[in-house]
Amino acid sequence: MGVRARTWVLLGGCLGAVVAGGPAGAVSGATPRADLSFHGSAVLTGDRVEVRLTPRDAGPSAVKDASVRLRWSVALAERQELPAACARTGERTVVCGTGALAVGRAGRTLRLTVGLRRAASEVTLEVEPAWNGGVSDPDRSNDRLKVLVLDTGDAYAF
Repeated sequence: MGVRARTWVLLGGCLGAVVAGGPAGAVSGATPRADLSFHGSAVLTGDRVEVRLTPRDAGPSAVKDASVRLRWSVALAERQELPAACARTGERTVVCGTGALAVGRAGRTLRLTVGLRRAASEVTLEVEPAWNGGVSDPDRSNDRLKVLVLDTGDAYAF
């Protein structure tokens, strides 16, 4: 093998180590990983939606702080009385802090009631992380939810 060919093989091997992250343990400051999920229920009665939501972290890393985005398919009323951990961020959106999440344990249950601009026979509630404390969540299938909530007074679980 000529000098040029060996140089390309060596260079290709170095690039492969950089792209792959190098040998295990060689990367300091790697982004921690955590698997967040949200479970709860929603009840629609006329122009009010009551939501109970509990975040959970399946690990492997704890989350120092996180927040969840709740988005409705219909406009919210202008005035809202939200818990201290929540803030309205748009016409149909509220973001709520979940606080720290320990591995393998349920976080603090969030309870809020939002008023809709007008009564609805159904709404779709979308739930997703707004901030995950800087961790990487490779499994996004269990933290982004869509729930159809009918005006039956029944709790729709997610």
